[in-house]
Amino acid sequence: MAGAIASRMSFSSLKRKQPKTFTVRIVTMDAEMEFNCEMKWKGKDLFDLVCRTLGLRETWFFGLQYTIKDTVAWLKMDKKVLDHDVSKEEPVTFHFLAKFYPENAEEELVQEITQHLFFLQVKKQILDEKIYCPPEASVLLASYAVQAKYGDYDPSVHKRGFLAQEELLPKRVINLYQMTPEMWEERITAWYAEHRGRARDEAEMEYLKIAQDLEMYGVNYFAIRNKKGTELLLGVDALGLHIYDPENRLTPKISFPWNEIRNISYSDKEFTIKPLDKKIDVFKFNSSKLRVNKLILQLCIGNHDLFMRRRKADSLEVQQMKAQAREEKARKQMERQRLAREKQMREEAERTRDELERRLLQMKEEATMANEALMRSEETADLLAEKAQITEEEAKLLAQKAAEAEQEMQRIKATAIRTEEEKRLMEQKVLEAEVLALKMAEESERRAKEADQLKQDLQEAREAERRAKQKLLEIATKPMYPPMNPIPAPLPPDIPSFNLIGDSLSFDFKDTDMKRLSMEIEKEKVEYMEKSKHLQEQLNELKTEIEALKLKERETALDILHNENSDRGGSSKHNTIKKPQAQGRRPICI
Repeated sequence: MAGAIASRMSFSSLKRKQPKTFTVRIVTMDAEMEFNCEMKWKGKDLFDLVCRTLGLRETWFFGLQYTIKDTVAWLKMDKKVLDHDVSKEEPVTFHFLAKFYPENAEEELVQEITQHLFFLQVKKQILDEKIYCPPEASVLLASYAVQAKYGDYDPSVHKRGFLAQEELLPKRVINLYQMTPEMWEERITAWYAEHRGRARDEAEMEYLKIAQDLEMYGVNYFAIRNKKGTELLLGVDALGLHIYDPENRLTPKISFPWNEIRNISYSDKEFTIKPLDKKIDVFKFNSSKLRVNKLILQLCIGNHDLFMRRRKADSLEVQQMKAQAREEKARKQMERQRLAREKQMREEAERTRDELERRLLQMKEEATMANEALMRSEETADLLAEKAQITEEEAKLLAQKAAEAEQEMQRIKATAIRTEEEKRLMEQKVLEAEVLALKMAEESERRAKEADQLKQDLQEAREAERRAKQKLLEIATKPMYPPMNPIPAPLPPDIPSFNLIGDSLSFDFKDTDMKRLSMEIEKEKVEYMEKSKHLQEQLNELKTEIEALKLKERETALDILHNENSDRGGSSKHNTIKKPQAQGRRPICI
């Protein structure tokens, strides 16, 4: 009895010691996850759990977002999850999104998972028209999105209409032109076919390299008022703070780069930006809500920290990640080269097999034709022989009849004719007999010539039969397969070796591999500059081609502003399409 009571008490104490939990749903750009969180967990505990689950190490770009009364907010790392102003109804939902954007995606985004999440988020923002994208650039970005999803273009697989269910272009672009979905697909596929050989991560990075030069990329906009009460927009991004006219989100009226800002502060709803240059006036503005001010300050602090961090030497963690990324890239590149060689060898073997099958089929057809020719020759020879025999017999019979007619004529001439009438009749008969004898002689001669000709045809038919038998014999004795070299061609000495032992695969890197890879990277840079020039020409060509189909009355304010900027040749961002290696910050426009 005492043991049972002790057991119940022990079970009750264990039950009391178990921490209380609540359910959290995390929504990423391509998945949903649910976790059981302890009541005491802070934002950092939940954020770290999500990052570990995703295998993400570049955590500084991301955050957990939620919505409060139509206002976006981010989970604070040092505050308990349930102390935030979130719905207490389970599961509590957060969105795992990029909170800060890189200045240069190719240099800063190291992990493939980081690149993929950024690609999905930026793509959605462009399709949802939160980032303005001109029509010709939209088609190019769509082609890279298709390459990332479907791999290399294959006409036998990717037939007309395979993009019919895909959302690839902003609705604004589709409505702006008198073009059918088939016409858009044709133009996207034309560029998609040129991206052959790019892996998914490479296609996604090309997408980001183009998207990062769009004016609204990575900018968080907030409605503000200046001291005069004028309505403006504040833009916060990786390069600094920008003040916009509410009707023009493309070109800022004035910009404050992070390295030229001395201090940012707010009191209640008033925000103050103090430039580093004391000669420049302090800029003050008001926002509508205190919560918005807190969000602006969070974004300013985070973007400024990353701005300064980029201009310092990489931390040990980032150096390790970049080294691992380089090794992984080299490994993948060599793996792709190996697969390409195997694919080429397989295609060559298939071509050889097809050629051998074709030759075998051709030889079978030749043998069949030779057999048929031989049979026809034999039949022809038999017919000719039979006809020649009949002709000889007819000639003999005609000759016999001609001799009999001649004898009859001689007999008639020798017979005495007693009366004139009998004489006249006899002369007429003699004349007829002579004519008949002449005809019989001619017919006999013609038949004799025909018999000679038939003999000659018989000889030729037998000669053709002999040749056909000879050809059939040659076909039967000819080898059906060409000699194949069983010894595989040795690999070049500079290609790294792959040794398969049992179920394990050993892989060796050499110094020459890394040197060769460096040379290939330099070569790729030169090729990239040439491709970028070609790309800009293609963009201009597409723009000119579809310009005639544009419906001017459907142009939005951003379309008009973008066209004006393009006509002036100015832009608020550097353009890697026109200048692939150009790096710089957004210029201050006053």
